[in-house]
Amino acid sequence: MTIRYEINPPKVSDPSSRIDLLDERIEQISKFCDGIHVTDSVLGIERISPLIIGTEIKQKHPELDVTISLRVIDKTIQQITDFVDAAIHANLDGVLILMGDPSTDNDHKSGTIPSFAVSSLIQAGFGEKIKLFLSLPSKPNFEKISKKINSNPSGFVTQVVHDISQVKRLHDYLNPKQFKIIPCLLYPSPKNSRSAEFLNLDWSNYEDDFSSFVREIESLTGDVLLTSPNDFKGVLEFLTRLQN
Repeated sequence: MTIRYEINPPKVSDPSSRIDLLDERIEQISKFCDGIHVTDSVLGIERISPLIIGTEIKQKHPELDVTISLRVIDKTIQQITDFVDAAIHANLDGVLILMGDPSTDNDHKSGTIPSFAVSSLIQAGFGEKIKLFLSLPSKPNFEKISKKINSNPSGFVTQVVHDISQVKRLHDYLNPKQFKIIPCLLYPSPKNSRSAEFLNLDWSNYEDDFSSFVREIESLTGDVLLTSPNDFKGVLEFLTRLQN
């Protein structure tokens, strides 16, 4: 079983105490998960670079599978190439390349799309040195994601899923093509209810037995990414029970 935990770096404007808190949380949860995924300025809110946070995690916890996100909405191919090259030199395990949200302070858009970025990186030989992932909706129209598939990434990280049928559909289509699938799941708790509403999720079919839901999905894909933006204590207790 491969269980990853998603973290959001502190905002650039946050005091140093927030970084200390993040370090403390990573130290705690690293004992009960197999990997950490670091996001990149979700909703366009400027945060400390995932490359910086991911590098520190890998240095302190080399046994963890550390992946990071890279928003390309405002980056050129050269900037993307430099970022991925730095991730390789930091011994990180993978980069999730996604469009991302525009910065709240700068609405500049480079015109780069994730599938083109992955194709360019693979042509330059980066795919042999680090795993390159693209994102997928929980219910994609497979005809409309042909560019993503044809770019030949290592695999796909889904947006938050809430039903096993969503994962089975993705698995049935992508697994025969030898793509890795990492489904993202939102930890069900009252503190995360606003996130569920924002994402239009219905977790009623698994909130009473999240362990079974996680295990069933992991049995299909071999990998699961847990997100819990507002309830670290809850997800830490859950992972402690799951691993024990």
